[in-house]
Amino acid sequence: MPGSTPSTAVVYRPALPGEHAEAEAIDNSFTTAAVLEVTASDEGFRLRRTPVDPPLRKVYPAEDEEAEDGDEDAHVIVARAGDVLCGAVRLTHSAWNDRLVIADIRVAPGHRGRGIGTALMERGLAHGRELGARTAWLEVTNVNAPAVRAYRRMGFALCGLDTSLYRGTASEGETALFMSRPL
Repeated sequence: MPGSTPSTAVVYRPALPGEHAEAEAIDNSFTTAAVLEVTASDEGFRLRRTPVDPPLRKVYPAEDEEAEDGDEDAHVIVARAGDVLCGAVRLTHSAWNDRLVIADIRVAPGHRGRGIGTALMERGLAHGRELGARTAWLEVTNVNAPAVRAYRRMGFALCGLDTSLYRGTASEGETALFMSRPL
């Protein structure tokens, strides 16, 4: 990878204005050998880790330009290894309930498994505490079992789901899982 070697230190800092689009361009696709099967009933829901063969490869569609423009208040923290942007987290603050929303977190495929996502999340949560947020909240699809596992290791717990959020989208058939943690 040009400009980045395994010994290149990763630097974390707020994004510069020109880096927002670069952060959005980080490949956030993933491959998993298991998904979380969701069973919902009137009494609640149950998640069950279910192997998939062949492994599932999920490639997210490009974000809608209007959705990005509505996020002017987002705070973005980037991770750079030399001249390579290897990760980013985009955060917003919901003032009415003092909640930090983890709107997006991405680590480039060649940099995954090195603690960059955890370090970005730690910095994002610290930013939320600085804002006076009491909780952090995020949404993740049930097919992204690796992310759910990582978020749990970071102290997040499942707090709800939406079986209809992705209806009519490229993610039709998936279930939105909501996770939160106190700050």
